[in-house]
Amino acid sequence: MSKPYVLVVDDEPDIRALVKEILEDEGCEVRVAQDGEHARAALRERDPDLVLLDIWMPDIDGISFFKQNLALQQPKIPVIVMSGHGTVETAVEATRLGAYAFLEKPLSLNKLLPAVEGALAAAKTDAAPDKAAARRATLEAQLIGKSALMQHLREQIGRLAQYDMPVLLLGESGSGKGAAARYLHALSGRKGKPFVELRLAALPEASFEVMLFGQEEGAQITPGAFERAAGGTLYLANVEVLPAPLQARLVNVIRNGSLVRVRGVQEIKTSVRLVSSTRVDLAGLVEEGEFHQDLYHGLKGAVIAMPPLREHVEDVPDLLNFFVDALVVKQNLPYRHFPLPVQNRLRNYQWPGNVRELVNLVRQLLISASLEEIALEEVEALLKPALPSADNFLHEMFARPLREARDYFEKAYLEYHLQQEGGSVGRVAKIAGVERTHLYRKMRALGVEMKPGK
Repeated sequence: MSKPYVLVVDDEPDIRALVKEILEDEGCEVRVAQDGEHARAALRERDPDLVLLDIWMPDIDGISFFKQNLALQQPKIPVIVMSGHGTVETAVEATRLGAYAFLEKPLSLNKLLPAVEGALAAAKTDAAPDKAAARRATLEAQLIGKSALMQHLREQIGRLAQYDMPVLLLGESGSGKGAAARYLHALSGRKGKPFVELRLAALPEASFEVMLFGQEEGAQITPGAFERAAGGTLYLANVEVLPAPLQARLVNVIRNGSLVRVRGVQEIKTSVRLVSSTRVDLAGLVEEGEFHQDLYHGLKGAVIAMPPLREHVEDVPDLLNFFVDALVVKQNLPYRHFPLPVQNRLRNYQWPGNVRELVNLVRQLLISASLEEIALEEVEALLKPALPSADNFLHEMFARPLREARDYFEKAYLEYHLQQEGGSVGRVAKIAGVERTHLYRKMRALGVEMKPGK
């Protein structure tokens, strides 16, 4: 399968270049356009899998371009709208037209990347009742591993799939909560209906309500995620970020068993299987008054704990084989072999970034060299960035002029936290307290190795 093809439309050269570089690092093929005219030419040549569209352009505004060239003519292409002058009205209009997400500038990479990933996944889910698409969806929903933990997990999900109760998935970032949600849907009686995934952390808060519940303007109704998932499964990732008013509204939907919309004198009810996930302690948030108690109990009709990879490392060889095959087929990457010493080394690694870290490691190794067999030295270089000892580090830093000492410290600081966080730039950005876009620039300026974000 070819790489996802993304069209980025923005009049700012720096934004175009930055987004292109980041998405190419994520395995996408990217074309850029600086205005509506060039974007229309790109659309005539080839249909993209996703469009990132700026609101303000020199020849046409993004909303008008969306209406004229995408919403009516090519409605199946997902669109992420970007704006440096974000307002609730603009977000609502974009989502009314069918935009997958609305992102405010300056772009936050920990929102951009999940939004891109979600839009591409949603397009696959919505696109096809055909058998090939069904096979792809089943492949994506697999939970790989022969360990007792994974067998128990599959059995637990299989039992719960028979019932329509809400399910709450708990687990660390990268532990496979999205795959578990798809697996649950694939085994349920709703498997022939839509699976809709909404990654709440990737959305601006102003668009939450419209994306979840839709919007009515007179006789015109823009469906939200509940209605797009009608009869199927709605998966809400990062449910902890929901603001209080929407938490209360979601409580009412769960109590009613459906989303009710009145059209004239007729009530239209939309029923879905609700699956949600979080990596934080929701019970603790309830105690602190930060999360609605009734919503917490409503979401956890059943609870599934996703094990971190370090607790079932015996599954690493199977995961390696699965993701090598998937990346070779889906992203056209060259095949490389993981010999037994490499597999054993990876089984003895702690995987702080879980399965997501393993996928990114496999991707880096497939594209990093021409030799078919992967060497242990390559793996060690990716798992353990060289860091100076404490004594040598202080000596080196204090021996430098102030500006060089600051750069030396910042480089070591970022390399250390990248190692601790399994290469996750998003988590390092949170630890450092900086925007991910700024962190990418800082890493580039300091010569810190750029790795695919998570």
